[in-house]
This record gives sequence, C-alpha cells and structure tokens, in this order.
Amino acid sequence: MAERLQSLKAGIIGGFFLFSSFAITNLLKTFVLAKYFPILASLKSDVNWHLWVSSAVAIFTGFLFGVTYRYIIRTDKNPQLKSGGVLAFGLVRGLTQIELGWNSHSTIWPFLVLAAESLLWFGIAAIALDIAMQLNWVKPFPST
Repeated sequence: MAERLQSLKAGIIGGFFLFSSFAITNLLKTFVLAKYFPILASLKSDVNWHLWVSSAVAIFTGFLFGVTYRYIIRTDKNPQLKSGGVLAFGLVRGLTQIELGWNSHSTIWPFLVLAAESLLWFGIAAIALDIAMQLNWVKPFPST
C-alpha cells in the first residue's frame, strides 16, 4: 500500500506540472507565436470545449507519466533512463502531432511547434519529479 501511495503522489505531481506547462505554453502560443508569426496562427486557441478536453488529457497524461517515471528511474542514477522516459512519452505525443500535420497537407510548422512543446512538457514534469524525490516528497521505487 505504501508503494501505491508513493505512485499516487508521483502521478499527482506529474499531472500538476504537465498541466502547468500546458497552460503556460498555451498562453505563449496564443499571445506570442500566433500573433507575431502568421504561419503559426492555427496554434491560437480560444476558451472552448476543445481547450477543456485538452486540459483533461494533459492532466491524465501527466499523471500516467508521473507514475511510470517513478518506476522507470527507480533508485538508479542512470541519466539515460531519465531522458529515455521523457523522450518516450514526449516523442510518442510529438511524433503523432507531426504525422497529423503531414497527413493534413497543410504547413508542417505548427505541428513541429506542438512536437517540441510535448518534449518540453514532459521534461518539466520530470524535473519536478526529480526535485520531489530529492526532497523526499516522493520515494523512488526500490531497484531490488
């Protein structure tokens, strides 16, 4: 039960920080990128049901990442495991965005921005989880 509680805490931290990253990048896309780069105008988002669904997906994805990241890195000090976990989640989401853009026969640039954004989200969530583990808020999964 103690391990499940630690995984729940890791999931909550991952969900919170991934959602926070989502919100910040969404504001940047709407008020900076879409405004000053006309080719990226499709990134602008209004407050509608799509934004609410995207927010829920970001929270859920962050939760799953947090739980999984705790199991991936365990108590090992292997930087390849940490970066591999981030890249696995970020690239799955990001490459799907690029494929969607490629298949839509429109300009690919907005989708490349979305792919980079995905990597950034998971990187920030991983940093937050690493800090939480260093502060003993979340205990890493034992390697044995």
